[in-house]
Amino acid sequence: MLGAMIGDVVGSRFEWDNIKTKEFDLFTDDCFVTDDSVMTFAIAKAIMESDSNFENLSAKAIEYMQKLGRKYPYCGYGGNFAGWLLSSNPKPYNSWGNGAAMRVSSVAYAGNTIEEVIELSKKVTEVTHNHPEGIKGAEATAVTIYMARTGKSIQEIKDYINEHYYKIDFKLDDIRDDYKFDVSCQGTVPQALVAFFESVDFEDAVRNAISLGGDSDTLAAIAGSIASAYYGIPNDIREKAIEYLDKYLSEILFEFEDKYIKEGK
Repeated sequence: MLGAMIGDVVGSRFEWDNIKTKEFDLFTDDCFVTDDSVMTFAIAKAIMESDSNFENLSAKAIEYMQKLGRKYPYCGYGGNFAGWLLSSNPKPYNSWGNGAAMRVSSVAYAGNTIEEVIELSKKVTEVTHNHPEGIKGAEATAVTIYMARTGKSIQEIKDYINEHYYKIDFKLDDIRDDYKFDVSCQGTVPQALVAFFESVDFEDAVRNAISLGGDSDTLAAIAGSIASAYYGIPNDIREKAIEYLDKYLSEILFEFEDKYIKEGK
């Protein structure tokens, strides 16, 4: 979850000013928290406030996405989602957008099996992104994080993704020059996965994702969420990233970590 937020913050200043290299300062005064982080924290809060069997997780996801979305209204929400946040009767709107994947990381820690992670991913996704590609993008991200945190190798994860979700038959160098802004899951999740597959550590995964250009903060949020589960996050990066959070969001982070990550679930 923190890995998603770090990728989001580092990538925030490049979303509309793409960079096609891995050589850049990780954190600057121009970095900021975007909707990717806010909605990631909203889903984490929903998980913590749900019943133990997660039967009401979809309702809690709606509740906390709307609550945090309204608390942090100027974070770059897409038009349809912004309308959903303010609706008195929010309904899914058949979205295949990459917002489904950037916010889903916490379910990979709440679930104890791949099957449970898939179920939880669907519960928090289909309340907005009920298009098959939206559900698929979120699920592939959540499953990858789960496999990463439970000791699977990069090759094992890649093989599973190839069999069940996306054919990963390209390298970052093959697509970087021509890759452009893409808000779809199908045009973002495979690329973010490859940013992780080609990485050597957490920071490298984030840099890989941002070096593609495109929707930089979301690419890096997805790659960062996976890389943090696989490599962990260096303390200096963690401490710097937390400086970008206010008290409310940092309390959600610490509460979630205490419940799901520090216990090793």
